[in-house]
Amino acid sequence: MKKILQPEEGDYYLSKEGYRVFTEQYHIRRGYCCESGCRHCPYGYSAKTNSRG
Repeated sequence: MKKILQPEEGDYYLSKEGYRVFTEQYHIRRGYCCESGCRHCPYGYSAKTNSRG
């Protein structure tokens, strides 16, 4: 079952367009890769190649 985490200090920042951008800290706390090509993915996933590197 996937964890539902409440955002903590340092888990995200707002892009200049106003989107939430999750940090590496958040992804590590979550504990898995969602394979969405997140900007700060600590698991090495690349949406371009559809693989972890």
